Amino acid sequence: MNGVLIIDKPEGLTSHDVVGRVRRILKTRSVGHTGTLDPFATGVLVVLIGKATRLAQFLDKAEKEYLATIQFGYSTDTGDRTGQRRGDAETQKRRDFSSEEVENALLKFRGETQQTPPMYSAKKIAGKKLYELARKGIEIERQPVNINISKLEVDNNEQRTTNNEQITIRVACSAGTYIRVLAEDIGKELGTGAHLAELRRTRAGSFDLRRAVTLEELENLAVENRIGQVLISPNDALGHFPLVVLDELGIARTLNGMKTPIFSNFNDAEFVRLCDGRENLIAIGVFDVREQVVQPRIVFGAA
Repeated sequence: MNGVLIIDKPEGLTSHDVVGRVRRILKTRSVGHTGTLDPFATGVLVVLIGKATRLAQFLDKAEKEYLATIQFGYSTDTGDRTGQRRGDAETQKRRDFSSEEVENALLKFRGETQQTPPMYSAKKIAGKKLYELARKGIEIERQPVNINISKLEVDNNEQRTTNNEQITIRVACSAGTYIRVLAEDIGKELGTGAHLAELRRTRAGSFDLRRAVTLEELENLAVENRIGQVLISPNDALGHFPLVVLDELGIARTLNGMKTPIFSNFNDAEFVRLCDGRENLIAIGVFDVREQVVQPRIVFGAA
């Protein structure tokens, strides 16, 4: 079995827990995921099965979209509701603010900016995960990283609107953006403490909740031998890459790791899907505009 599953991760499980559940349901060890979600977060988790585990490097940098609820009035040591309330009086003060003030605050975080990774994160520095150090009470200097927030707005579909206690926002952002840090920073801009109360990922790249299944639904599909109804093929998962359909000679050359002539207007160094006539993914290649060839980068083999 090879392909991609979109799991609607429940609250309380780590992303690794979800992988373990999928392994048991599908009875295979070859399972991975992209885009880790914290245990208290829910929503889209991209799970890779079989040969599709090799697609992680092409999927994990995709833009993500979230529905996030920010609680104002106090901050926590983790930046979310799972942490301990901070005792700093300055960060705990509550103030009134208008919808216009909220909009002005959000405006400051749209577009390209920088963000400092939180201590409670899986990011590694000198081989150590930051959260492991944080749990020991150790805080180290972190360098800010570049991020891009393409959408940041109050979600008007939610009942919880600006009330000086909570707002729910929609965020579309580059991979590696910490919504917990964004929540804290919005609070600072408004002059009050803040933390992330709820987080639901609604989209990862081209995969959204409309294609997601719960673990319970996946288990039922497995019992009924209907996993194929929700399994996304490796070729479809990489639908954002240009497609080249190979003839028999091209397939043979690709399977042997050889370059294949492709006369095209693809961009130089662009990733290309190399498929057979039934659009089964044979390989992922890189286009060389000068030579007008595609060099296989990852070969999956014949279907």
